[in-house]
Amino acid sequence: MRILIVGGTGLISSELAAQAAAAGHELTLVTRGRSPLAAPPGTRAVHADATDASSLRDALHGMRLRGERFDSVVQFIAFGPEHVAADVETFAPLTDQYVLVATSAAYRTYDRLHVLTEETPQENPHWVYARRKAECEAVLRGSGIPWTVVRPAHTYGASKIPGYTGNSSHPWTLVDRMRRGADIVIPGDGTSLWTLTHASDVAAGMLGLLGNDAALGQAVHVTSDEALTWRGIHAAIARAAGLSEGTFEAQAVCVPSDALVAASPSSAGGIYGDKMHAAVFDTSKLRRLVPGWEARVPFAQGIADAIAWFEADPSRQTVDEAANAMLDRVARIYRDALDLVTR
Repeated sequence: MRILIVGGTGLISSELAAQAAAAGHELTLVTRGRSPLAAPPGTRAVHADATDASSLRDALHGMRLRGERFDSVVQFIAFGPEHVAADVETFAPLTDQYVLVATSAAYRTYDRLHVLTEETPQENPHWVYARRKAECEAVLRGSGIPWTVVRPAHTYGASKIPGYTGNSSHPWTLVDRMRRGADIVIPGDGTSLWTLTHASDVAAGMLGLLGNDAALGQAVHVTSDEALTWRGIHAAIARAAGLSEGTFEAQAVCVPSDALVAASPSSAGGIYGDKMHAAVFDTSKLRRLVPGWEARVPFAQGIADAIAWFEADPSRQTVDEAANAMLDRVARIYRDALDLVTR
């Protein structure tokens, strides 16, 4: 297949590029050319600001003149409906399948365990990011371009250590806290179920949807079936970081989501609109469309590999001091409260 990826240097997109190249597909990446990540051998690079329709069209002008076409165009960096509307005009003459990477965070939340399907209503009043991604999908449905929507959930990989809050830009922060004996903040009472998926598994599922006529006009989950509690997630990270079970239990402190939002208001969308609710996904559609696909990386293995990646280069081990201060503050409040009620 001839595949064009808009992005190609992010967590999922770089993995998709690597897998597509390894499978022998002809690959073109559209990036700004600023990432230190090397593109797979044999990849054609197009340097443009893909958020600027004029810049992108200028960069692709030669391809259009030559009548080049792609079996699939995969868009990773469209975060608003206006971007997708411009993409429809840009790519309609160039592709047989426009694939939008959207999000499972747009779904309505429930007051009980509700297995999420692709037909679950997209109603997220708390998070602008999720609502705009849903609006991106709406543009495609009336566009006339052949499309597929991919909805990943919480994805991690070598460069991402997934936590509840406070470590998005500096993922090593959580492991650093664990190893130096700081409080490990567990959201709520730690029992809500959450699905984590390794980037390599997301990429494998996506690759099976490319050039797949049965996937046209479909929105598809690409997530694992391994739903862990938040306490279980943090315990697995702690084990991979070398902590004993007793040490983890001594450092763990449960803090309500309301308190975390109060301490870090910018996290409100991601917490109220996503992480404080159970997230378990039906992946039967993906399995029908991509026979043989399964999530192959269990979290215990994936997180151990991620920690090893950070340990291989100390320059990767940056920490977020503002997040540390916030987590220390809220953890101390709740430890003090526990001390008071046990007197």
